[in-house]
Amino acid sequence: MAQTSYIDIAPELQDSFFSNVQPGDRFNYSRVVRKNVLQSKKRKVSVAGRSLFSTIAIAWATLTTGQKSDWSDAGDKVNLTGWQLFVQDYAARLAYGLSGVATPSLLHQSYVGQIHIESPATEAKLVQVHPRNYYVREKVLGTKSQYSPVLVTEDFALPLNLSINYSSDLTASGADPYAKFYADVWYTYQGVNRHELVEIDLDLSTGWTNLTAVLSSITSYVISYDLYIHLHDLRGDLYFDNVEAVHSGQNWVRDPFCKDINEGFSRNFYQVPKHWVASIAPAGVEFESIYKDF
Repeated sequence: MAQTSYIDIAPELQDSFFSNVQPGDRFNYSRVVRKNVLQSKKRKVSVAGRSLFSTIAIAWATLTTGQKSDWSDAGDKVNLTGWQLFVQDYAARLAYGLSGVATPSLLHQSYVGQIHIESPATEAKLVQVHPRNYYVREKVLGTKSQYSPVLVTEDFALPLNLSINYSSDLTASGADPYAKFYADVWYTYQGVNRHELVEIDLDLSTGWTNLTAVLSSITSYVISYDLYIHLHDLRGDLYFDNVEAVHSGQNWVRDPFCKDINEGFSRNFYQVPKHWVASIAPAGVEFESIYKDF
């Protein structure tokens, strides 16, 4: 294999060069790899046969105008068109071995977050940290699969509006059972660190519903806040989606649509914090994003 540390491409050859190669690892070892721009007829047929789009397109074509409108309304909740959400949802159904077409919902879309507690555990607590400055991973515009770490400055300004869509199937397993979604707001007043909790109490057994809470005022300057989902003296399952912590005109929740609540970042994105971290998760506690036929 030919190796070189630097090449100088003549301007008239640049289009030809970049049409046949593409960047490889952008962080540790700078390199280029070839593009598979030429495919045999046999390979084209094989790729087309593996694609789900033909199957999904047929399923989409069988929907009525009203059903497509319902998918569009649900897609608006996650910044997708009705067709895009249908593709995402149908592909997930196929991956999970489910038949038929889902009924679109305004409260949850395709993947949702799940916290599962079983014996010997009776408690689980997830946290999403929100300091003033942190990194997120964002897709590079104009590319198919490239991402870059981006520094976010989250300037806090009241009011803080919390919202969560959830469904629960929990049973008490202790003297003090409760389920909460809340924000712990850290501020200083007269030289003393103080905390203000903005809490949403979750029902232990309910179908999909939405609950909200708001913090309108505080006595001093806010330093930061963290979001928590806390299940105490309980066993069973909590499902959630479309999580919001809105202030300064936007929703600051990372992974608000619960595509992968347990996603971790390492290697080149080591500075990006996990979407949700387990602060209490003994044996018997699992949390992940799943597709469920509700």
